[in-house]
Amino acid sequence: MKAKQLFPLGLAAAAALFIALSSFYALNEGDNALIVRLGAPVGVEKTPGLKFKAPFVDNVIVNDARLLLLELPSEQVILGDQKRIVAQMYARFRIVDPLRFYQSLRNMAEARAQLAQVVSTAMRREFGQINLPALLSPRRLEVVQNVHADVSAKFAPLGVEVTEVRLHRADLPLETSQAIYDRMKSERQREAKELRAQGFEWAQQIQSRADRDRTVILSQAQRNARITHGEGDAEASRLLADAQKGDPGFYQFYRSLQSYRSALADSGPVLLLTPDAEFLRALKSGPAEPRSKSETGK
Repeated sequence: MKAKQLFPLGLAAAAALFIALSSFYALNEGDNALIVRLGAPVGVEKTPGLKFKAPFVDNVIVNDARLLLLELPSEQVILGDQKRIVAQMYARFRIVDPLRFYQSLRNMAEARAQLAQVVSTAMRREFGQINLPALLSPRRLEVVQNVHADVSAKFAPLGVEVTEVRLHRADLPLETSQAIYDRMKSERQREAKELRAQGFEWAQQIQSRADRDRTVILSQAQRNARITHGEGDAEASRLLADAQKGDPGFYQFYRSLQSYRSALADSGPVLLLTPDAEFLRALKSGPAEPRSKSETGK
């Protein structure tokens, strides 16, 4: 009898415990909660702690109130000058109004999907109005700010604050990059050929100027040498004439000795000459006696 009485009591206690546990929920720091009663939102909780709810009729939807990151996949975008780039953007957002978020987007997966679509559409629209040089200039910041303003204005009524939209990376497609690389390579090769040809032309000009300067310098040196040689010969003749005037007999004897050396040095072992030959006069009689000044005056 007692066992039969304890069973209903235990069942009641378990039901009471289950109801008590279903009546409370814990809200963590950085989260917010939306209380939905029988499908209709009835309240929002943003402060952390232990909270009460009506069991079985209230449903608590907890959302992360912190700053969240959405990184979009890379996609090709056509610019205003019909150039193609591969762009990737990212956005940071937070849920600031859980009620509007629930009414418009329902859950986080839907919010991420719609945010990615809106960011992609805004990016294509803004990038389609500029050319590639503008995208590589400081104007890029203005374009990204326009994308951020557009996305933020569209998601503000949905209870979502988009705090940041940025361009993560922007590259040329692989085939475009290869074509640009090939064009740059051919351009550099063309410039190298032009520089080599120009250098060869400059080398020829320098060589021709050097040859011309060499010819001029050699001709001037030869002319100066001939002038100097002529002046030396003239000076030697002058000195010789002065020496001859001082002692003509000695000079004549010296010239005879030079003639003997020149004539007899290369002659054979036997040289036939007549005894009265004028050529042998200096050899036979020696130098002539110098004349006195009185005789020279006479």
